[in-house]
Amino acid sequence: MKLRLSLALAAALLTASAPLAAKPVPMADYAVGPQYDTTHVYVPQEQFDAFVTAFQATFGGTTSKQGEFQVTPTPSLTKSQLVLTPAGTVSVFGFKTPIPYPFGAERTGYLVTDMDAAVQAARAAGATRLIETFPDPIGRDVVVQWPGGVNMQLYWHTATPHYAPLATVPENRVYLTADAADAFIAAWTRFAHGHVVSDDKTAPGAEAGLPAPIRRVMIDSGYGKLTVLVSNGQLPWPWGRDMTGYAVPDLAATLAKATAAGVETLVPAREVGGRRAALVRFPGGYIAEIHQNAMR
Repeated sequence: MKLRLSLALAAALLTASAPLAAKPVPMADYAVGPQYDTTHVYVPQEQFDAFVTAFQATFGGTTSKQGEFQVTPTPSLTKSQLVLTPAGTVSVFGFKTPIPYPFGAERTGYLVTDMDAAVQAARAAGATRLIETFPDPIGRDVVVQWPGGVNMQLYWHTATPHYAPLATVPENRVYLTADAADAFIAAWTRFAHGHVVSDDKTAPGAEAGLPAPIRRVMIDSGYGKLTVLVSNGQLPWPWGRDMTGYAVPDLAATLAKATAAGVETLVPAREVGGRRAALVRFPGGYIAEIHQNAMR
């Protein structure tokens, strides 16, 4: 009995004297707001104006002045213009030269308050820089890759931009297999201070064009909305090509505007997963999801 008591006492003393494991230091939040998050749309230069006209006709809003710039750190030239709509903003690029690596595969540009600190935080959360931070004509940029091969741009402007708040916040739509989904979700929520709104492991497969249920994870943060659709990856076309989902108050009216502007409906409007949604293709090839009555 004495031996047992001594061992128990020794264990208690060792536990009491052992240093506590250091808690992870919370990351700062470098988000500015979802109206500054822009989907990057690359179109053939000869279809640049047709895309801008069709996108604005579909969602309304305004455009920035069109120009030609070198937006990459290596020699290149592209047409560039913003389309700022109540449903979300796109940065449109129509390269007149070959597109240097790694540009063209990044899906979204996120404005941050502090470029160097944001890059450090992204790397600490699990992102990899595909290119180191570089200057552009109006600020600084970096392209990072998250687990699962999800490429994004972080950007900072020398002169702070001022965009009107959005009427509806679009969702960044990320398609992954189970191999990478949890790693991506953990990395993104840590960096973005994201909140998992829902994690439905038996969501309708029809949301990704599949017959069997899928997992759908919806995340909100200061960078806006992000939806992860987890499946076996055997997606029928055009699912997986839609990088952004746009919420609108009246889907039928929006699709009518889109059709009149030369936008092709690839998947007709249908009820799925608590929303009415369609997939469309704009002039220049940009594919998007448009939905009404979002689940959140």
